[in-house]
Amino acid sequence: MPIPLVNSIASWFLKKRFSQIEHFLKNPNEVQLELLMSLLQTAKRTEIGIQHDFASITDYKTFSERVPVVTYEDIQAMVERARRGESNIFWPKPIRWFAKSSGTTNAKSKFIPVSSDSLELCHYAASKDLLCLYLNNNENAQLFNGKNLRLGGSKELYEQNGTYYGDLSAILIDNMPLWAEFSSTPSNKVSLMGDWEVKIDAIIKETLRENVTSLAGVPSWMLVLLNEVLEQTQKAHLFEVWENLEVYFHGGVSFAPYEEQYRNILPKTDFRYYEIYNASEGFFAIQDQNDSDELLLMLDYGIFYEFIPMETFHTANQKVIPLSEVEADKNYAVVITTNAGLWRYMIGDTVRFTSISPYRVKITGRTKHHINVFGEELIIENAEAALKKVCAATKSKIVEYTAGPIFMHDREKGAHEWIIEFNKAPDNIDEFAFLLDEALQNINSDYEAKRFNNITLNRLKLHVARPKLFYDWLKKKDKLGGQHKIPRLSSQRTYLDELLKMNQK
Repeated sequence: MPIPLVNSIASWFLKKRFSQIEHFLKNPNEVQLELLMSLLQTAKRTEIGIQHDFASITDYKTFSERVPVVTYEDIQAMVERARRGESNIFWPKPIRWFAKSSGTTNAKSKFIPVSSDSLELCHYAASKDLLCLYLNNNENAQLFNGKNLRLGGSKELYEQNGTYYGDLSAILIDNMPLWAEFSSTPSNKVSLMGDWEVKIDAIIKETLRENVTSLAGVPSWMLVLLNEVLEQTQKAHLFEVWENLEVYFHGGVSFAPYEEQYRNILPKTDFRYYEIYNASEGFFAIQDQNDSDELLLMLDYGIFYEFIPMETFHTANQKVIPLSEVEADKNYAVVITTNAGLWRYMIGDTVRFTSISPYRVKITGRTKHHINVFGEELIIENAEAALKKVCAATKSKIVEYTAGPIFMHDREKGAHEWIIEFNKAPDNIDEFAFLLDEALQNINSDYEAKRFNNITLNRLKLHVARPKLFYDWLKKKDKLGGQHKIPRLSSQRTYLDELLKMNQK
C-alpha cells in the first residue's frame, strides 16, 4: 500500500478517534460510571454476577459495598477452573487466553484472564491510539515508511484443556491483526523464540535489512538488543544502522536509569520517546504530548478504575475511592474492574496523579516493591530520581540495581543496602554512595527524618555488581528477555542476598 494512502487512512482514523477521546476528556466520570454499569449488565448472569447480584446494582456506592477488593490469591481458584475450560465464571464469553504474569521474578506465576473483548477493545485499541496520538503531535512523521522493531516476551503459547497461556506479548502476537503484522519486524516466528540468546541474533539478522522507523519494547531488554546491534555492525550509533528511526515506544519499567544511554546511541535531538502504561491486566495510559513524562489515563477501554490512597493501604482504615475523588500529587494503589472479568482487582501498581483535568498519571512503583521497614516509605519513583541526579553529577551510567534493608540487630541501627551494576562506574564509589544518600534525603522527607543524626538509619551501604550479574541472575531463574523485570526495592532481603552471594563468585 502506498505510503501517502496509509497516512491518509491514519489521518481519517485519527480525526474520528479524537472525537471519542475528547468525549471522555470532557466527561471522564460520566464515561467511567456508564462503563461500570455496562460491565455489570454484561456479567450479571455469570457465576460472580449472580453471587453479588450484579443485576440489582445501579450505582457506584452499591457496587463498592457489595463487591470486595481482591488480589490474585483471592481469585486463583476461579482462574484455575477457567483454565480447565469452565466458562461463564467471571465473564460471559469464553476465556481462551491467560497471560502468564512475569511482572516479578517470583517463581509463583499468575495467569491473568484475557478475553476477546479486552484484546480488541483495550490492547489493540490502545496500540492504534498510541499511533494516533503520536501522529497528531508530529504531523511530518514518516512512521509508515518503514517498520516497527518490536521486542516482546520470549515464550510461545502453551495449550491446556483448550485454553492457552504465555506472555501477554505472545498472546498479542498470536492474535495480531494483519495491519500490525504487516508493519512489524521481526517475524512472528522469531518474536516468539524461547531462547533469548538465540533469539537476539535472529532478530538482528532479520531486522538489519529492514527500514526500521520505530522501536517498541521494555527499555532494559531493548538496550541489550540495540547494544548488540552496534557491536555486530561496528557502527557508532543506531542512525548509521537505520537512518529513518524517529521514535521509541517504551514501557514496563522506568525509563530514567536508561535515558542517557539511549541518547548516546540515538543522538538526534528530534528523536522522540513515547511512554505507555500497560500490563497483563490491561492497557491503562499513553503519553499524549511530546517530551512529556505524564501519561493520559484512557477511560474507554473497558476498564473501570478505583484507587487506594497509599497512606491507608493495608491499614484498618483502608479507603477505596473512584476516579472522581482522586487528588493531584498523592500516591495511590490501582484497583481495576475489566472486560476480561477482573472485579475490583488490585494490580499491585502505584501511581501519582500529575493532573486531574485531564487525568494524567506517573507510575511510582509497586505496592510490594518499596522499602518501609523503618517508616521511611521509599518508593521506586524516589530511587529513580535520586539515581538520575547522582549519575549526572558523577558522569556514571547504570545497568541495573536493587536495594533492601539492613535490619536492626542488638544496638546496631538499620540502613539500606544497595547493589548497582554500572556500565560506566563513577571514579569514586564512596562519593557516589554519599551523594545517593543525600539525594534520597532531599527527595523523601521520611527517609531524611530517619537519617537525621543517624537516629534510626545509618548511611546506605553500596556494593558494585560484577558485569552481567543481573543478567546471570535472571538466566539462572529462566527469566531472560521480554517482560521480565528486576525487583528494584524490597522490604525483605531475599533478592539482595541472592545477588550478593552470586556477586562473590
